[in-house]
Amino acid sequence: MFGKQLADVIEWSSFREGDIFWKWNNAEIKKGSRLILRAGQDAVFLQNGKVEGIFQEEGAYDIESDIIPFLSTLKGFRFGFNSGLRVEILFVNTKDITCRWGTKNPVSIPAQGLPGGMPIRAFGNYVIRVSDCMKLIDRIAGVRPQFSVADVSERIGGILDSLLLKWIVSEGKDMFNLQANSTAISAGIRDDLNKELNPLGFTCEDFTCSSFSYPEEVARMQAKAAGQAMVGDLDRYTRMAASDGMSQPGSGGGFAGEVMQAAMGMQAAQQILNAGSAAEKNAGSAAGTAGAPGGVHFCPSCGKPVSPGQKFCANCGAKLPESV
Repeated sequence: MFGKQLADVIEWSSFREGDIFWKWNNAEIKKGSRLILRAGQDAVFLQNGKVEGIFQEEGAYDIESDIIPFLSTLKGFRFGFNSGLRVEILFVNTKDITCRWGTKNPVSIPAQGLPGGMPIRAFGNYVIRVSDCMKLIDRIAGVRPQFSVADVSERIGGILDSLLLKWIVSEGKDMFNLQANSTAISAGIRDDLNKELNPLGFTCEDFTCSSFSYPEEVARMQAKAAGQAMVGDLDRYTRMAASDGMSQPGSGGGFAGEVMQAAMGMQAAQQILNAGSAAEKNAGSAAGTAGAPGGVHFCPSCGKPVSPGQKFCANCGAKLPESV
C-alpha cells in the first residue's frame, strides 16, 4: 500500500464490516498521492490532534488538486507541499451495523409469589452507526488506533441487563406473555441506550427483543395450559385444523388430518351416546303409553302388539296379564 516512507495510495484496505474506525498515521503524504474512499467511509484529516477536514463522498481524491485546496489551514499544503507532511487520517465506518445480543445470565424479574423473582433470558439484535465523528474522536479515537463493534457491544452488554429489568417491569404487564409487549420494551431500551451512546458519537438506530425464554418448569406449565384451553374449545380447534388442511392442496394427512380424524371419532361417539339417550326416552314413553287406558298394548315376553282383552299372545303364545 505504501512506497517506502512515502504513500502513493491512502486507503483503508483492511476494512471489515465489524470495524468502526482505523487510524492511518505511519507515512508521509507527498505530491502524486491519492486518497481512496469507499462507500460507507469518512476520511478525517487530523494534525496535532486537531481536525482539519472531513471527506465523506466515495471516490479517488488527488492530493494536489482535490485535498490541498480543501485543507487550506495546513501549512505544509499552503507553502507548495515541498516536503513530506506527516498527518493522521482517521477512516470511519458510517454504515449501519447490525449486532446480536443476549443476556449472559438470567434476569430475575419481580413476580408475585416468587421471592427470588422470575428468571428470564432474552435475545435479539440492535443496529448502531457513527453519527458524530467529532465526538468519536474526542472520546475514543484520540487514544486508540482502531475500534470495532466488539468494543461497542462490550459497553452495551455492561448495562443491558439493568435496562432489560427496568423496561420489563415497566411495560411487561403480562409476565407470561412478554412478547406481546416486546415493542414497547424494545423502544424503551433503545432510548436509554442512546443516552449512553450519543456522547460517544454513536446512535442506536433500532433495538429488538426477538424472544424471551422462561425456566423449563414455567414453559411446561404454559404448554399444559395451552393444551387445556385447546381441548376446552374442541369445535373451534377442529374448524381451524380443517381450514389449515384445506389450505394445503393435496395434503390428505399430517397433523391436521390426525386432528380431524380424532375430532370426528369423538363426535361419532357423542352421537352414539345421544342416540342411546333418545332410545331410553322413547322406551319410557312407550311404556307409559302401554299402561294408559285405551292405549296400544304389548306382549311382555316378545314385545309384539296385542289387542285389548286378548288372553294369549298370537306371536309367542305367552299368557297375557289380565290388565292387557
